[in-house]
Amino acid sequence: MQNILFIIAGLVLLILGGNWLLKAAVALSIRLEIPKIVIGMTVVSFATSAPELIVSVNAALDGFPDLALGNVVGSNIANLGLVLAITLLCGVMEIKRSFYVTDWPVMMIASALFFGFVYFDGTIQRYEGVIMFVFLFLFLVYLLRFQKPAVVDDFEADDLPLPLYKSILFLGIGGVALWGGSELLIKGAVGLATTYGVSERIIGVTVVSIGTSIPELAASLIAVIKKEKAISLGNLIGSNIFNILAVLGITAMITPINVNDEGLLSNDIFWMLGISFLILPLVFIPKGLRLGWRDGIVLIGVYLAFLYVTLG
Repeated sequence: MQNILFIIAGLVLLILGGNWLLKAAVALSIRLEIPKIVIGMTVVSFATSAPELIVSVNAALDGFPDLALGNVVGSNIANLGLVLAITLLCGVMEIKRSFYVTDWPVMMIASALFFGFVYFDGTIQRYEGVIMFVFLFLFLVYLLRFQKPAVVDDFEADDLPLPLYKSILFLGIGGVALWGGSELLIKGAVGLATTYGVSERIIGVTVVSIGTSIPELAASLIAVIKKEKAISLGNLIGSNIFNILAVLGITAMITPINVNDEGLLSNDIFWMLGISFLILPLVFIPKGLRLGWRDGIVLIGVYLAFLYVTLG
């Protein structure tokens, strides 16, 4: 019971911390007059990936690498199979050309890079973490200079920037809440795994990954409700890119990540690659350049199948 309370308290702090960080980040971006699609693909993605980053770094440093890897792989699957699916059930997304020219290919390249680094030797080395982070940096430079909106944004900007002192305050308390939440979540997750004889990897790709994907879900649903679809889709694609290149890249630069549970390499990573690839045909079939509720049902079905196979 104590472990479950730790997990719940940790998730609450992660959600609150992510929300405060998100609020501050978007406010600062508006103050700097950054276009919304760029906010979605960079600032919002980084803010909503902060829980994964803190949890993965802490887990790796504490000697639980499968929790760190399972968290990222599970979060990427949950972002598309759960978060995007629920978002699509709430509204249709019209997709523009730059989605399949830039955003989706970069997500697939990042996923393939991760696969190549970890699959053959079961380890992400420090230099591989550096390569991932450099690739992220180059992508962000390209994005900030050349990216055009990837989604039709039919929302007129009415956001008011927060006062500077409030933005800094939210950044500070958001960061502290994220760190405290990650400590509690890891303590509870490892305790739960030990108590029930479940592997860290299973806890990582289910409980922890769904928990750390809640900020993405909240950000995407709020964006859809406000009809800021540019932020919504950009946030999810960007978040998956950040999860691999920033979260695993930074974690590996701090300490090499070793795979202990072979299930990560024989099962989970293939589900992540599969659902990432699936987004492209869904965009074109049956009606070109759009995602709707039927696509949401397909993605939910894939996610439930992943859970069934993984937990079965």
